[in-house]
Amino acid sequence: MAEQGKKKPLVQVEGLKRHFQVGGGKTLKAVDDVSFEIYPGETFGLVGESGCGKSTLGRTLIRLYDATDGKVLFDGEDVHGTKSKTELKALTRRIQMIFQDPYASLNQRMNVEDIIAEGMDAHGLAKNRAERTKRVVELLETVGLNAEHAKRFPHEFSGGQRQRIGIARALAVDPDFIIADEPISALDVSIQAQVVNLLQKLQRERGLTYLFIAHDLSMVKHISDRIGVMYLGGMVELATSDDLFEEPLHPYTQALLTAIPIPDPRLERERKRQLLQGDLPSPIDPPSGCRFRTRCPFATEHCKNKAPEWREVRPNHWVACHLYGSESDRAAMKA
Repeated sequence: MAEQGKKKPLVQVEGLKRHFQVGGGKTLKAVDDVSFEIYPGETFGLVGESGCGKSTLGRTLIRLYDATDGKVLFDGEDVHGTKSKTELKALTRRIQMIFQDPYASLNQRMNVEDIIAEGMDAHGLAKNRAERTKRVVELLETVGLNAEHAKRFPHEFSGGQRQRIGIARALAVDPDFIIADEPISALDVSIQAQVVNLLQKLQRERGLTYLFIAHDLSMVKHISDRIGVMYLGGMVELATSDDLFEEPLHPYTQALLTAIPIPDPRLERERKRQLLQGDLPSPIDPPSGCRFRTRCPFATEHCKNKAPEWREVRPNHWVACHLYGSESDRAAMKA
């Protein structure tokens, strides 16, 4: 895990917003005032229910979406600042993305060699055809495939193999930071661990930094140094992986964790679950005050009237909840 006290962040997200106009004068606030940092060599896990804004956040970091407001700094450079084509090209070489659906994200008309080499071609990383092919074969072997796969097409591979091709494509330009957007959710459970182990191996060998987006909390714990929990476009809790699982503070995080099955049948029967009430509200018309209050067992009138502050309540443990707010907020919760 990265030593935060001794390293400066590789990625700094400050008050990031990504809103979409959806017609009728309404605004969908997919990402709304999110702040966090990612340090060199670490894996930052991002979790939450479907529709909470995780993937939109990841795509905004890499500038597939423009930010509505706020900043994304990569190695001190503003990702969304005005840039020349040359500057953008240099930036995209250092930041790559692995997508959720390994079938949809690969061009079915291109063979594997051309898919993997596309980034190399764009950045002029191979001097000639022979060097290009040699590099592609090395990448295939790195991700557990072989040279004979280079001339095949995506439809000839299993889901796990296609995701390995996607990983090889991301590695082809020697990036520093990889955004993995639910890279295992479309795969069989038996293959998921293999892909996660491959990502960890590559991280150790190449010093990569990851943003790992997922909704499977147990897998996120396995791979992540720190974890951020998103709900309805906002971050509600952020802590080290161990702290988050040993002592979750936000009621939403607590509910997510109690939903993870325990392999011991007796413990599974005896433990108390914290069930979420109702459905996820629409990000077009979110609740006033605390966005989680409509599903929270501890919500009071104070939660309706005031949004909680994002606070560091313990060393490296941040939460947005009035239960851990200022003295006046805590007093209002008890009133």
